Amino acid sequence: MKKVIILGGGVAGMSAAHELIERGYNVEVYERNAKYSGGKARSIDYYGQAKDPYPAPLPGEHGFRFFPGFYRHVIDTMKRIPYDGSNTVFNNLVPTDRIMIARYGNTPMVTPAHFPRSKADWEVIFSDMHGMHSGLTAEEIKCFSKKVWQLSTSSSVRRNNDYEGLGWWQFLEADRFPGVDGKPSPYQSLLVQGLTRTLVAARAESASTKTGGNIFLQLIYGMANPLENTDRVLNGPTNERWLTAWKNYLIQKGVKFIMHAEAQSLTMNNGRIQSASIKIGHADPITLSADYFILAVPVEQAAKLISPELIKADQTLSNIITLSKSVSWMNGIQFFLNTDIPINKGHVIYSDTEWAITSISQIQFWSNYAIEKHGDGRVRGVLSVDISDWFSPGRYNKKCADDCTAQEVADEVWKQIKDSLNVNNQEILRDDMLVDWYLDRDIQYNPSIRDKNANHNSNREPLLVNSTNSWQLRPESYCGIPNLFLASDYVRTFTDLATKEGANEAARRAVNNLLETDGSPHAPCQLWPLQEPALFKPLKWYDEQRYKKGLPWTDQYPWWLKIGFAGWTLICMVNDFVKLILSKLSPKRE
Repeated sequence: MKKVIILGGGVAGMSAAHELIERGYNVEVYERNAKYSGGKARSIDYYGQAKDPYPAPLPGEHGFRFFPGFYRHVIDTMKRIPYDGSNTVFNNLVPTDRIMIARYGNTPMVTPAHFPRSKADWEVIFSDMHGMHSGLTAEEIKCFSKKVWQLSTSSSVRRNNDYEGLGWWQFLEADRFPGVDGKPSPYQSLLVQGLTRTLVAARAESASTKTGGNIFLQLIYGMANPLENTDRVLNGPTNERWLTAWKNYLIQKGVKFIMHAEAQSLTMNNGRIQSASIKIGHADPITLSADYFILAVPVEQAAKLISPELIKADQTLSNIITLSKSVSWMNGIQFFLNTDIPINKGHVIYSDTEWAITSISQIQFWSNYAIEKHGDGRVRGVLSVDISDWFSPGRYNKKCADDCTAQEVADEVWKQIKDSLNVNNQEILRDDMLVDWYLDRDIQYNPSIRDKNANHNSNREPLLVNSTNSWQLRPESYCGIPNLFLASDYVRTFTDLATKEGANEAARRAVNNLLETDGSPHAPCQLWPLQEPALFKPLKWYDEQRYKKGLPWTDQYPWWLKIGFAGWTLICMVNDFVKLILSKLSPKRE
């Protein structure tokens, strides 16, 4: 039985272990965290800030939680993780119902998080279109609509080449509609920045149009698909409803997890990885050998292991060191409330907030979870918040989040959220509701933070963010070292974004490379490219012909294409209608 050492026990490492153990390999996973597997996806037991810990911990999350409808890889894995008898972890996913965009001093805008399925859904859409006073001009709406159409009808070759080097901010012509007094315009805050925040690992100012556009379209197509839930969340804390069951399943199958174990270096011999030096706990590093090694740590940790010896074997590995500089912070804070306030039946995007905040009211989705039995017994609601901009001055303290103490971060975020929700004489959140809060402990605070000459705080787990022309730096899951494979969200994937889905897909690619190298008779892991509606195929074909001739995209089509597209549209509508009817008549399947 061939032995595989997996360095990193996050979603990528666990996904690789899952695929390998089910194919008969001897698998060992070495994870830096002393207690938790799952990497950035984990939740954490929070016992409070007082000297006397809570008898039962409250759940703290690292960051953003959602499973869009276009996710295929991680969802397939979740369907193969047993949970609670006859169910699987997949059964713990529940759809959200609404997306809210909250703004300072303005009525929030709310839209369905799925294809309109009821009269109420249509009422929400039309009320937002006509009564919410978004501040968008007709010209801005027309411009954005044209850009969405351009994305939908651009060929893959144009996206992969031209749009990879074109910034999302530039593509959407954000500078054409500037704000006033240094504040972003409604076009910039709502359509350019606000929507980009739903992509999590992207910033409008730096993301490539290829990646930002592809994922944006996936979300839009999901909302337009009556057979798909655009946004899903877990029905409880992440560890309890996913990661613990996953780890237990892998251990039962034979995977060995070694915690508090951090890779120090990789040693080569005769063109192969001979061993890995791993420090377990506080002991001296030990040397371990295996037939194959999978590097499943985040990009900034992988860069530390890319030695001159490895680069000599494959010079492209040096790109990982360059890519490791393209990381930023996105960490979570939980506000524990004495009242369950379901602010919105889904995620809330606070489009005006200086620190790029998003949130979700958790308890409404956490079925069979007795929050009152956790903490000091007073907690009834959990507002889970993500902070995506740690380097812009706050609204009140005028400090960047990375320069703040934990208390200052909590105070500033709470005030930004209240200013966004408590509008039009409504008081949705009050200070007397707040029982406690938990800020992701990956934020390491400098005790001399108030010293002007002190260094900023640090983040133990930053997030890789997409940027223009970064695709050329991303490695494949294989390299010039035949027994070393790369499985992390910085690897080239269909997803092309630092997400749970990207990590799982990267792991599958690494395993497939290993299986081929090993001459394994087992079937490879399944991979799913991003899917787009067949409706746009004729127009994308036309754009590809123009691209080959060196011509730009256009929405001025010849008469014969207009006629053909009209007929094709009718065919697609009939086909989709038939699928919808069949889905209603057929029993639901996982």
